[in-house]
Amino acid sequence: MSQLRTVHVLGGGSAGGSAHAGSLAAGLVARGVRVTVCAPPAVDRAHDFTAAGARFLPVPRRSDPAAVAALRAACAGADVVHAHGLHAAARTALALSGRSVPLVMTWHTRRYAEGARRQILHLLERRAARAAAVVLAPTSDLVDLARERGARDARLAPFTVPPPCPEDLGDGTGADADPDKLRAELGAVDRPLLMAAGALVPQHGFGGLLDAARLWRGLDPEPLLVIAGEGQDRDALRRRIRDEELPVVLLESRHGAGELLAAADLALLPSRWEGRSLLAQEALRAGVPLVATAVGGTPELVGGAAALVPYGNAEALAGAVVRLIEDPAERDRLAEAGRAQAADWPTEDDTIAHVLSVYDELAQPSAIGRGR
Repeated sequence: MSQLRTVHVLGGGSAGGSAHAGSLAAGLVARGVRVTVCAPPAVDRAHDFTAAGARFLPVPRRSDPAAVAALRAACAGADVVHAHGLHAAARTALALSGRSVPLVMTWHTRRYAEGARRQILHLLERRAARAAAVVLAPTSDLVDLARERGARDARLAPFTVPPPCPEDLGDGTGADADPDKLRAELGAVDRPLLMAAGALVPQHGFGGLLDAARLWRGLDPEPLLVIAGEGQDRDALRRRIRDEELPVVLLESRHGAGELLAAADLALLPSRWEGRSLLAQEALRAGVPLVATAVGGTPELVGGAAALVPYGNAEALAGAVVRLIEDPAERDRLAEAGRAQAADWPTEDDTIAHVLSVYDELAQPSAIGRGR
């Protein structure tokens, strides 16, 4: 019996989405499904789909005729095509125009824009949602948004990303990384070390996090906040840190979130919206107390195992940080609760089984049952 043939299309815009797609591709291949991944080359360098047994085709994150034609050719003969993210789904819909191949879209994250850009974003959301036979989403608000944008079938789906291997943490030092050495390098030997990580863009709330850092400067000893990431806001954040003399270090990207978590006393997630944040997952698994904004899928993800605050409220964020710094017993409680919460999250097997069930619904009758 021939294999179920699937094509996965990624744009590389979401770290969580790419990690989820990497986990999914490996799991599908292990279950006998033929998987082709179309994505920018940098995505394969990060997740090595070929090593997992998938076929990788470099396709740029563009919608010009050449890129769409390459994607159309890659999808020829597929039983199901699975696009990860809005841009990937919109491009894939163009590539599949006139074909009866079912399209599954995973809507990983919510984006925000203002003015004319907001209208363009809504148009992209409608185009992607309406093109998909099924939209899968990690949070209830994304399911609702997909339906508002015209999705025929939008479903809440189990999502998980496996914990990183020790050799994948940080800058390659892996198990040899020394948290005490890192704290010393950062200047946090005798002071609390707070960490945050992510793309340095407005949606991730790092400007508000700097506002909070101004409010805890009076503590003795003064906490040190380290932020790891790259993005369009980097220069503006650096200027604020310098001009306001904030106790903040903006790290180069060579430091990974796992490496910093191993050294940190608290993890901070100040975003405007999150689905199933990779940082939140790693923090709870590692038993690092988390302070996060109560947005998107974060409350459902963490339950009572994190301190949740409103988005955009620097006073609430700073207050939660100060309370945890001054209350070791509460930090211990959150660490234990985080590990317990993580143990109840869906497994990779749950995620892969759910996706396979969706494929079986959509694939042509001759394809149903393949790959099992």
